[in-house]
Amino acid sequence: MKNQELQENQELQETRVVQGTRVNDLQELTDELMKDPEFKKEYDAPQPERDLTMSLVMARKKAGLTQAELSEKTGISQSDISRLENGSRNPTIALLNRIANALNATCRIEFVPNTRRPA
Repeated sequence: MKNQELQENQELQETRVVQGTRVNDLQELTDELMKDPEFKKEYDAPQPERDLTMSLVMARKKAGLTQAELSEKTGISQSDISRLENGSRNPTIALLNRIANALNATCRIEFVPNTRRPA
């Protein structure tokens, strides 16, 4: 599932421009950094915040909504939607449920056992 999400995220990135820089350039940089074992280890480690933001963006796009449209449906400002999507704002469960309802989705939070042995 994670690989599918990463692939979908990469496809989304290929068509966006971030502050005048093609996101493809950022992907090339990421690919280069992934050659460093320490970077790869950190990148591959479970990162709930990153997973949450990616999930939010993908759910919004799958629903065919812009941030402004999601803002209108939820009553959450577009700037707060943007902050949630870029990880600079931590959402409450109530806020996630408002977004899920607007996206005709269910917000599910779960604890998953680690696959690695504790150090």
